Order: sequence, then C-alpha cells, then structure tokens
Amino acid sequence: MDKIKLALVQHRVGGTDRRQNTEEALHFLRVAKEQGADLVLFPECFLTGYQPPEILTSLLPLSQIGDHPDFKDFCENALTPGSEPLRRVCQEAKALSIGAVITGFSRGERYPRNTAFLIGKDGEIALTYSKVHTCDFDWERYLESGEGFYVADFCGVKIGLMICYDREYPESARELMLAGAELILVPNDCSEMAPRLRELSVRAIENMVGVAMANPPGKRFGRSCAFSPAAFDEEGQVVDNTLLLAPEEEDGVFCVTFDLDFIREYRRREDLGKYRKVSAYRHLTKKE
Repeated sequence: MDKIKLALVQHRVGGTDRRQNTEEALHFLRVAKEQGADLVLFPECFLTGYQPPEILTSLLPLSQIGDHPDFKDFCENALTPGSEPLRRVCQEAKALSIGAVITGFSRGERYPRNTAFLIGKDGEIALTYSKVHTCDFDWERYLESGEGFYVADFCGVKIGLMICYDREYPESARELMLAGAELILVPNDCSEMAPRLRELSVRAIENMVGVAMANPPGKRFGRSCAFSPAAFDEEGQVVDNTLLLAPEEEDGVFCVTFDLDFIREYRRREDLGKYRKVSAYRHLTKKE
C-alpha cells in the first residue's frame, strides 16, 4: 500500500451502554467506508465508555474496594476477543473490508486494562495494545498497565498504537519507531488540546513517523488531528507538518491520507534518530 486513507471518528458515546456504543461504532465504520477510508480510528474506550464505576473515583486503597460489587462487575464485564461488542465490530470490518482501531476496557490478568484493538480488513485482530502509561494520579491507578509497545502489519503498512497519556512520554513513540512503525495511531479522550497537539506533532517529527489522533468533541476537547513526519522539504525549507486538524465541537468523521511512499523516502534521506548515543541514556531505564 503506497497510500492509506484514515477516518478519524470525533464522537463521544453517551455512556456505558455497550449495545448502543457498538451500534454507533458500526455506524461509523459504514460512514468511513462510504468515504473511501482504509482504516477507522476511534477515541479512547469507545465500546465500553470511559466512565469508571463510582467506587473507583473514591481513590481508596485497592484493599478497600477490591470486594465491592461494582468493582467486581467492572472486572468481570471487561472485553475479551469473544465479547459481543468486539466480535460484531470484527464481523462488520470483514463485511465492509475496512480496518479499525476500536477501544475499550479489556480483561487483564486480574484487573481491566485500557485497550485498543487493531482489526484488519479480514476482520481479524492484528494487534492488541493496552495503555502503558495509565493515569495513575487518578482512578486509572486501579487498571493494569500494558507491558510494551508493539507494531503490526496492516495491508503492508507498519502500524503502532499509543493511547492518550502515552503521548506525554517521548519513549513511547521512540520505542514504536525503533520497532519499525511507519504510522502511530492514538485513541484519545482529554481536554486542553493545545499542548497535546504540539506533543503529537513533535512525536511525528522526531521519530519520522505519521501520527494520527482521534478525540471526542466538546469545548476544549476535539481537535482530532494528523501530522506528517516532514518538518522540512527537500530544499531544507521549514514546512507545516499538519495534515488535518478538526474543530473542537464538531461531531463526525474526518478523513486524511498518508502518503507512505513519501514517508519512506523521507526516512531514507533524513537522519532524525539515526545517530542515537544509547550508552549515554543510562537514566532512561531507571525506576527513579
């Protein structure tokens, strides 16, 4: 594939009704297909909703909430590959021959994870990624964190995933670049987007990858976006690497095309990341 057309879904589901959320996901798959998209990127926790049980917002120690029935239900009802919402999205993706990055709370070893699933045009799950940098300053401290960053092939394109807060850690995108990612897709759900956009733009430039993010709409939300890795043209002139920037409050699907031939050629001729001095980065793998 020399070009890939992405559909970024800028929509907020109404709550935690998974049947309704699934219907909305299927609707957006069809809309994206009508617009000629190859792959649909959804915001964070689209199938399950991003609202935790109220007991989690107490921020009490896990020992005090682990036996609470609402927390137990939250754990037991987390998505699995065989869960109806995910299964239906896979079936629709196959029927339409379209890919998707769909999201939700998934079942971990003991507690749920914040997860994104990359689904191929054949309806198979090509990659399961769980958010590594959970927001441990808030209720996400009760989730299991992911254990690494991975890349999968989608129609000949190497795709990596991050989720929301992962973007605050440059190591996330760098790990994906080193694993071969050409595009990094970012399900998101947060406000105050101005600094987040700058971060995503920089992640694209410093790692020579395309970056796209989908965020729900709303005042100080929205701004679903896509960035090229190219900050300079062939003559060395500075160029704007913004490919797409949606409004804050508009609900809908926003499409953008990445030119993979251009990205691959840009990576061959530019040198960002080629001359890393890894022996000098001794503090990066320390816990403190």
